[in-house]
Amino acid sequence: MKADEQNLLIRCPKLGDEMTLSYCLRESGDLPCTRVIRCWSPFFDVEKFLKDTLTPGQWEAFAHAKPPDKITNLLDLIEAAKAKK
Repeated sequence: MKADEQNLLIRCPKLGDEMTLSYCLRESGDLPCTRVIRCWSPFFDVEKFLKDTLTPGQWEAFAHAKPPDKITNLLDLIEAAKAKK
């Protein structure tokens, strides 16, 4: 993947705004967003890209990560918005 491809924008269903792949790759700290494969697979083989770029430990942590439930996610977004004020 070329560096400029990481700047491609798609609409993030989680955040409701356009995000770059580079954001999605670090959304969960040192791990990609749990939705990155679902969101980016129409554009390229993102699973192969992740397997090639993540360490084996990171891949295992990512592959077994459980996305937060909707209520937890909503509360986190509210707290983040409050913190920005």
